[in-house]
Amino acid sequence: MSDIAVILPDGTELSVEEGATVRDAAFEIGPGLGKDTVAGVVDGELVDKEAPLHDGADLVIVTDQSDEYLSVLRHSAAHVFAQALQRLHPEAKLTIGPWTDEGFYYDVTNVELEQEDLEAIEDEMRDIVEEDLDIERVLVDREEALEKYADNPYKRDILENEAAGDEELSFYQQGEFEDLCKGPHVESTGEIGAVKLLNISAAYWRGDEENDTLTRVYGTAFESESDLEEFLDMREEAKERDHRKLGQELDLFAIDETTGPGLPLYMPNGKRILDELADYAKQLNLDAGYDPVETPHLFRTELWKKSGHYDNYVDDMFLLDVNDEEYGLKPMNCPGHATIFDQKSWSYRDLPVRYFEDGKVYRKEQRGELSGLSRVWAFTIDDGHLFVRPDQIEDEINLIIENILTVFETFGLDAEVALATRPEKSVGSDEIWEQAETQLRAVLDDSGIDYGIEAGDGAFYGPKIDFAFKDALGRKWDGPTVQLDFNMPDRFDLTYTGEDNEDHQPVMIHRALYGSYERFFMVLVEHFNGKFPFWLAPEQVRILPISDDQIGYAKKLQYELGDFRVDIEDRSWTLGRKIREAQEDRVPYMVIVGGNEEEAGTISVRDRKEREAQDVSVEEFRDHLRAEYDEKRVEPDFLDDR
Repeated sequence: MSDIAVILPDGTELSVEEGATVRDAAFEIGPGLGKDTVAGVVDGELVDKEAPLHDGADLVIVTDQSDEYLSVLRHSAAHVFAQALQRLHPEAKLTIGPWTDEGFYYDVTNVELEQEDLEAIEDEMRDIVEEDLDIERVLVDREEALEKYADNPYKRDILENEAAGDEELSFYQQGEFEDLCKGPHVESTGEIGAVKLLNISAAYWRGDEENDTLTRVYGTAFESESDLEEFLDMREEAKERDHRKLGQELDLFAIDETTGPGLPLYMPNGKRILDELADYAKQLNLDAGYDPVETPHLFRTELWKKSGHYDNYVDDMFLLDVNDEEYGLKPMNCPGHATIFDQKSWSYRDLPVRYFEDGKVYRKEQRGELSGLSRVWAFTIDDGHLFVRPDQIEDEINLIIENILTVFETFGLDAEVALATRPEKSVGSDEIWEQAETQLRAVLDDSGIDYGIEAGDGAFYGPKIDFAFKDALGRKWDGPTVQLDFNMPDRFDLTYTGEDNEDHQPVMIHRALYGSYERFFMVLVEHFNGKFPFWLAPEQVRILPISDDQIGYAKKLQYELGDFRVDIEDRSWTLGRKIREAQEDRVPYMVIVGGNEEEAGTISVRDRKEREAQDVSVEEFRDHLRAEYDEKRVEPDFLDDR
């Protein structure tokens, strides 16, 4: 039997026999590691330790000390839930039960479950953990697997689709329970330190609202009770920061069923924030040499067929019949930008050509997947598309990454970076994809940025570098992206004249600094808990006259601070109530004026951290606000040194 080579995290090659598994490779590295192996990450995908390896595979060995271990443990907890459910409700039918970033879920049917039923199931789960049942992987032939699920159409659907070509199927057994599953899992149920069932919702089989409605039970699991308690505390904090709750309280946005699901309406407060975000992104783009363009909201579907979106996105598009011609609301801006590039002739000296547009796009998500601003039908991408020579790729991507990291720094967000590789549904040759992935990987390696692999998560036309936002609670949200595309220039027959006077095909780079305004807006609302930085806050200063006698002075101050968003609280309330209201509205600064301030021509300044300073000159305060706005400071800081 011949040998194959796998690539370890440090870039070294490990030679193993053809057909070797993850665990076999771990033993080749060392017997201790082999014994400690729980699972593996192969080409970015978390797999069972018995998963076979292929030549050239990227391999990470997972032990109980690895970051990925918690996902393995939670996958096993999903099976413990399913076992507990069937002990209490033998009639229940199981469908799928994957791990998630925060825990796991399991979709079930043929059983009526309410929130109050979860406590009994949770108690049974703890009993199963206490029993410390061995979790064993067994291989079952196809006929036997089909017999096992003779009365479960959902598992048979999996067998007949995802596992259509497999003659042996992977099952996992623990005590009396078994489940069709690829793994990975921990060695025994006793390794699960703490479990908690969280809530119930409805879900559609395979996420398609045309299919059966299932019951989805969400849960989580940790290695210890203390870790679980920390998570539950954070979850309560997340509820308080929920952008849907704060969006209503702070009058930022609304989604009304009358106007349609997934179609957000922005109130004046929300629009002010969006405008600041747009101005900031526009300046970054202009400084980086981008030119603004604009494209309409819909195109003839001939354009979407030419770009490849029709074949790959038609189910997610809103289509219209106009005078017997089919049009589609745009799900992406890139075909429009490619068409703009194609309107004139270009020399190699003209490249790179860089376009940017805050382009509204429309994607027909399933109704059950719509959620606040995180997943909507209509959203705006701060889109940029570059048309470059092949020799310009690395420099341009490095500049894009630099701008993206500037965004993270400006908003005080941490970044998590991943290379997303070719998806199953894609266009273009193997050679083009290999070239594009190699170039993106080289840029990341040379930059020294830590990154992971998201196997199969690339765009249908090219691989990409994804940046996830990590907020104040440590949660991750999809954010900016950089995509390398050799396919669309070919489909649109885009060319430039080279130094040799021959036609050459440019490379197209897709990039966004925020990702989408809607999701980024959501991230900021929750990250800042509605306490936006001064430069971003919809109301930056609120003047609080102690009595009606100071209304005239308050209006004079409002005029003198006219470069900023300043309101006057002129209701006949006590000063204490005015302060409380401004605190609840999360206004960065309150200016308090009474008779003494009016007589001296000064102000008292209070911030939302409840710090206060008296006898402040208006000029000093105004100059500080200008500096705070221009420098895009994350926290109001006028009173830091007082």
